[in-house]
Amino acid sequence: MEKNILLGHGSGGRLSHELISEIFYKHFGNPVLGQQSDSAVVPCEGEMLSFTTDSYVVTPVFFNGGNIGKLAVCGTVNDLAVSGATPKYLSSAFIIEEGLSAEELETIVSTMAEEARKAGVIIATGDTKVVNKGQCDKVFINTAGIGFIKAEHKSIGTGELIQPGDKILINGSIADHGMTIMAARNFGNFNTDIKSDCAALNHMIRAILDAGCKVKFMRDATRGGIATVLCEMAEHNNTGVLVHEEAVVINENVRGMCELLGFDPFYVANEGKVIIVVDASDADKALQIMKNNEFGKEAAIIGEITEDHKGKAVLKTSIGGTRIIDMLAGEQLPRIC
Repeated sequence: MEKNILLGHGSGGRLSHELISEIFYKHFGNPVLGQQSDSAVVPCEGEMLSFTTDSYVVTPVFFNGGNIGKLAVCGTVNDLAVSGATPKYLSSAFIIEEGLSAEELETIVSTMAEEARKAGVIIATGDTKVVNKGQCDKVFINTAGIGFIKAEHKSIGTGELIQPGDKILINGSIADHGMTIMAARNFGNFNTDIKSDCAALNHMIRAILDAGCKVKFMRDATRGGIATVLCEMAEHNNTGVLVHEEAVVINENVRGMCELLGFDPFYVANEGKVIIVVDASDADKALQIMKNNEFGKEAAIIGEITEDHKGKAVLKTSIGGTRIIDMLAGEQLPRIC
């Protein structure tokens, strides 16, 4: 563990894992937290309750495809949905910098209301604090979420039922959000059609579950990108993961910006992409449900769970070779959510 906290500790990669395990898990450790899922699953009067929280500090707060308010609602809804839950209620807490225009704040709040309506959730409670100018970057938002989960879906967040032969799916192209933020931050929203994929995926996910597809694991690929999700899945469940590079969709303009700036798109953040592991017998069925949804038109089966290289994620490259997919180490794209 580093002596001081670095920006890389918020990247979602190995430094983040060290921070969480060596400080937060060390002192907060309990069976519920130990699930290490995007949402904690706890019993509640005969039902299973899914509960999550997240904070959003993106800069700039407005970007092509959304703003910090849309990000806050969609991110928390998705954390609940990928645990197998049906999202129901959100809280919303604002830390606002003195000097933020009322017009900008109302735009953010109205966007949150619209996204909550589309996702079918209620913003049930909240809090507001205003700090002196310079003590916050315009506005920070924390959202917590509650949903209900059926007993048969309680293992989805941990992936404990994953087994060799299961297929790995994703609902579309990767790295769109991270590169959108990079363009807005460093090039002043210059002329580009790169757009954030920020979206609430709960309706698409619910359709897959309601269709009876045997879903073994789900995780939204935010900080650290799909590489970090694949590594976490392999390490946590001591299973092999094989991904086919040619099956992973990367939009050409996003690929070009990644190459220009030296980023690996597998490690770049997404805000509307979910990795789903399903039984091989249901892979095509789940894929078609994704493709029928507006946020899954580019969905693909990108890999499978294997008996080989347990605890490791491996990429089969487009030229026929293989390489280990390691977890993000250090800092990449700070403050993308």
